[in-house]
Amino acid sequence: MALDYPRRLSLAQTPTPLQYLERASERWGCGHRLWVKRDDLTGCTLSGNKVRKLEFITAHALDNGYDTLITCGGVQSNHCRATALAGAQLGLGVHLLLRGEAPAQAEGNLLLDQLAGAQVDFYPARGFSSELPARFAHWQAHYAARGRRALAVPTGGSDGLGVWGYIAACEELREDFRAAQIERAHIVHASGSGGTQAGLGAGVLLHELPATVWGVNVCDDEQYFLDKVAADVADLCRRYPQVGTLAVAPNVLDGYVGAGYAVAGAEIFQLIAELARLEGLVLDPVYTGKAFAGMLAEIRAGRFEGTRDIVFVHTGGIFGLFAQRGGFDH
Repeated sequence: MALDYPRRLSLAQTPTPLQYLERASERWGCGHRLWVKRDDLTGCTLSGNKVRKLEFITAHALDNGYDTLITCGGVQSNHCRATALAGAQLGLGVHLLLRGEAPAQAEGNLLLDQLAGAQVDFYPARGFSSELPARFAHWQAHYAARGRRALAVPTGGSDGLGVWGYIAACEELREDFRAAQIERAHIVHASGSGGTQAGLGAGVLLHELPATVWGVNVCDDEQYFLDKVAADVADLCRRYPQVGTLAVAPNVLDGYVGAGYAVAGAEIFQLIAELARLEGLVLDPVYTGKAFAGMLAEIRAGRFEGTRDIVFVHTGGIFGLFAQRGGFDH
């Protein structure tokens, strides 16, 4: 029986291709076949994993009378950039609450936020997360006093609504596996807000995909993501009875955060450059670069022995790369 999805808008260019990395497999695969699900190709300025979630979030907003989206993230947030552009495309106002100081010059994702007409406010990194509920409430009241209705969209669009984006992606992956004759695979991706991991975990069960999902956390720690994925899946099951009760057991590959969120060492920039030369595939230093490095380390350690195919989900992030171009000076 076909899964009963909530309504969604067509914002992403899907299905995205599944690409075999022949030279990367030879260099780093240790006998495994390495594949990449090209979710960096979901659309030009809307590229990346966030637009999959926004297809469902924006449909919900329009269907329920919201005219403004309020969301949050770092100064170079891919989610905030995608939200700003989706809002412009749909005629919705967008207000971004960004963690950190305003830079002297806007570049990367922040430049695109401004070009899309989003209102941007910067807040100190210290206490940012704990103060978010109050800030969301403040700005929702601000818009309500002006006769508008604002939807608070959580970090990364990650909740029981946003996870539908990667439940749908698993339906694509099921067809990808058939076309590529992949009998079973490990799916590896960067995990930053937990929603992609929750969606993939739920989607694997709902679409009976023969795969094990691994999230490489790029911030926080393993326990945070175990709790966050569980919370998002519980929210999904509560809001959408058609999915039933899902026992998602998330797998987290911890230990690859490095010096901190959005801080990458020289080895990550070196890997990004090497893969770009090897396959014409460009990663970013915040999410996919760290996740790809973690995947390669786990391959060397024998984590995926017994399964031939490994699929890396490229969740985008290329615009944030330009804001860290100094990392390539070496």
